[in-house]
Amino acid sequence: MRHGILCFLLLTGCADAARRDEVPLFANLGRHHRAVSTSSERAQRYFDQGLVLAYGFNRAESARSFQQAAALDPGCAMAWWGIAYASGPDINFPMGPEQARSAFHAVQRAAAAAARATPVEQALVRAMAARYAWPNPEDRRPLDLAYAEAMEQAWLQFPDDPDVAALYAEALMDLRPWDLWTGDGQPQPGTERILQVLEQALQAHPAHPALLHFYVHAVEASPHPEKALAAAGRLSGAVPGAGHLEHMPSHIYVRVGRYQDAIDSNRRAVAADAAYLKRSPGSGPYHYYRAHSYHLLSFAAMMQGSSAVALAAARDSVAAIPPSALEEILPFVDGYLTFPMHVLLRFGRWEDVLREPAPDPKLRVATALWHYARGAALANLDRVAEAQAEQEALAAAVGALAEGDFVGLNPARAVLEVAGRMLAGEIAARAGGTEAAVGELRAAAAAEDALRYNEPPDWMTPARHALGAVLLNAGRIAEAEAEYREDLARNPGNGWSLFGLARCLRARGAEAEAEATERLFQRVWSHADVELTSSCFCQAGR
Repeated sequence: MRHGILCFLLLTGCADAARRDEVPLFANLGRHHRAVSTSSERAQRYFDQGLVLAYGFNRAESARSFQQAAALDPGCAMAWWGIAYASGPDINFPMGPEQARSAFHAVQRAAAAAARATPVEQALVRAMAARYAWPNPEDRRPLDLAYAEAMEQAWLQFPDDPDVAALYAEALMDLRPWDLWTGDGQPQPGTERILQVLEQALQAHPAHPALLHFYVHAVEASPHPEKALAAAGRLSGAVPGAGHLEHMPSHIYVRVGRYQDAIDSNRRAVAADAAYLKRSPGSGPYHYYRAHSYHLLSFAAMMQGSSAVALAAARDSVAAIPPSALEEILPFVDGYLTFPMHVLLRFGRWEDVLREPAPDPKLRVATALWHYARGAALANLDRVAEAQAEQEALAAAVGALAEGDFVGLNPARAVLEVAGRMLAGEIAARAGGTEAAVGELRAAAAAEDALRYNEPPDWMTPARHALGAVLLNAGRIAEAEAEYREDLARNPGNGWSLFGLARCLRARGAEAEAEATERLFQRVWSHADVELTSSCFCQAGR
């Protein structure tokens, strides 16, 4: 029997995980426990660890823990179930062919061992068996639907089991990854069911890490992200060694304008991941979660004027992406590699932008964004002819994009439409064409509004900050005020629009509201290392 286990682990590329001394038991993964049918105390500990790691989207490390549990107790159906679960897709990553084969064979072993399992374990194994086939079909949607339907039956049979509820909600979320709400804030089909399942389970199990994690994701793009503030607070510190779970509260904090809390969450996350990656450096896709934590940290710092923090985190985000990603998943990371330039633009560091080296020409999206950033910097240095040359280079780079090129969740062309309009608006503003600048910047804001939700946004410097500044400087106070208010509805509490709004209110004599807005601005800007004279450095001193 043990020989068969080792053969299986070799088949899945994880033979080393079968050696117990190479699969650590981490001491800082919280207290979540799910008793499973095993006579091995150590197998139970590895199962618990694997489950929490999977709930924190560290699927590779989770699989290692479940494999260790299976090696310790080959008759534990839930250990094999766990391998299948950890090998599957989630809202961030699809499933590769090796994972598909691993999952299929593992669930066969789970089914073979299910006779000694409890009824709820048997229900979970049946549901997982519906999720996989081998060979893995090119179109997985029928399998994903079958899994969600099977998990619904398990949930109806065991409605008080929080793990079953979490797994059912996740199965529904996987049917619409990052697409639970429409652009105008309406729930997509299935979203209300997800909320029902999670909210019902959280009433009885308010500290469950997966319920909290998935509830943040279910609510963050909604018109009322504040509904998840309590969940975010409970998740913070609940699993201190799981960096992604430490990061997740920041998805809500940035949506409600608590930027320093978002920074603090992500600092804890990257510290946890640094400690973890020292013990498990070859952790596959999990490196991207660390990059994501730095990314959101930088965005939050940008919104509250912390330029040094924002730039350091932007550079750390790029450095956290493994070099192998440029070969393995280039379209996924390409758009992030010029991120530091956009922090420099945000804070008006035009000469520093021009010192940034050109990307490798094979990086199509990065090349286009590099030309945009240079064009904006040159325009703001009154080098308009050179800015126009970069504008032409941007247009050529956009023309060279492939259909599969993305920035985050959005097609690169859609994001670069914002960039092109922004650059055109800044060039027009420098050339004295206020009406043309307003037209281009309004078009940039409309293109930005049309982007799919992502956190942080795939366009990280709101176009309305520049639009409001141009309007305000042109004496068009009511129009500027409307743009700042719209931006604050989309990006609550950000210092840039609070500053601009306060100036509008002063200009039209609304002194009491201006003073209240200025107090809000000072609170947000208390961590800043820059002073503002405009909501956009592109209009500073105008």
